[in-house]
Amino acid sequence: MRDSVPQFLQGVFEFVGAGLDKPRLLHEKLSYIVPPDRRTQPIYFRGGNSSGEMIIAILMRDGAPMRYFAIGSKAGTHVPLAVVEDLPPDTRIDIFLAAPGGVAGFIMVDVGLVEI
Repeated sequence: MRDSVPQFLQGVFEFVGAGLDKPRLLHEKLSYIVPPDRRTQPIYFRGGNSSGEMIIAILMRDGAPMRYFAIGSKAGTHVPLAVVEDLPPDTRIDIFLAAPGGVAGFIMVDVGLVEI
């Protein structure tokens, strides 16, 4: 029997929005590839937004949106994922950010994953 291994994508990152319809990778530290001998499940998302506008954090799976997390102006959110799915080996996960053009601020991100 293999032990589960927690993994986290987290940190505080400065951003400048390019448009709510123009999401982009938030930071290279927020990328993860499922190891070849494991499966991984995303468990939760936490985020905080220092700007005065709503922003959207997007969990990307192999370059396609998997989950959207809207974070209000000067607010935070905690979303335990009710639908948990297995990500097979070599799946790439990235955290993208979409924000209104020119809006600047900081985002706190904490994404919990578990390798099984």
